[in-house]
Amino acid sequence: MSSLGAGAVAGAVAKTVIAPLDRTKINFQIRNEPYSLRKAFKFLGESYHRDGLSSWWRGNSATMARVIPYAALQYSCHEQYKILLKVETTEQRAQRHGTCFIAGSLAGVTAASVTYPLDLARARMAVSRCETYKNLSEVFLKIWKNEGPQALYRGFVPSLLGVIPYAGTSFFTYEFLKRHRSTQLNLVSEKEIGQLHPMERLIFGAIAGLLGQSTSYPLDIVRRRMQTSRLTGQKYKTIRGTILHIRKHEGLRRGLYKGLSMNWIKGPLATGTSFTVYDIIKHFLDHHI
Repeated sequence: MSSLGAGAVAGAVAKTVIAPLDRTKINFQIRNEPYSLRKAFKFLGESYHRDGLSSWWRGNSATMARVIPYAALQYSCHEQYKILLKVETTEQRAQRHGTCFIAGSLAGVTAASVTYPLDLARARMAVSRCETYKNLSEVFLKIWKNEGPQALYRGFVPSLLGVIPYAGTSFFTYEFLKRHRSTQLNLVSEKEIGQLHPMERLIFGAIAGLLGQSTSYPLDIVRRRMQTSRLTGQKYKTIRGTILHIRKHEGLRRGLYKGLSMNWIKGPLATGTSFTVYDIIKHFLDHHI
């Protein structure tokens, strides 16, 4: 139960911190428009002048509705998968690293499968004007009425393909760095490992987020295009068709990696914050309640 509560809080805090950057990234991901950090910050400025500061967090209610159950499921499932795969008791280093990666991937797949419609709704709200969708429930009602219930899982396959390397790499990297540092400091028990400095955890999580985001980013582009195709007027129906369209009109590097520099800022910040908050809260709950 402690992993559920700690995961929910960790996800909520991390996503709220980087919500403005996330909305900016999504805006460029779905459009055939050249990206640069200057243009990204210009978008934030224009959003502020047009719709006010709150526009930077537009769609964050949908993000919270998704990320709280997503993070809670992901972290709690990760703990269970580590037990099932005997990650902690495996003696051979290579096998332990492999099962650690698999545990992270399975946790990400489980959480993404359950909460995907909320991710789609968040993306729709992030790229639309206020008058298009007034609230989260209206997103679901309009999609169900105008596009059919199957549209709630549009872009699900690239999302699933992307979450496998992302979650696996992120969890593996963070756990590996944390264990390595604990060994250097001669920390053995879970209670001792829980005393690692928060700044060290933040750095380990940032590195994990940077690697995880980089391995899965092109599929994130494909997912966003398919999720928001109804709003942008483009017909992105399949992964292959979406990639071919991007390659033809934007080029592979500028298209499939558009906004990656923004992700190198927000990804490490979000992942580092999430892992750090999770570890601190879980350690507190495990040893004080």
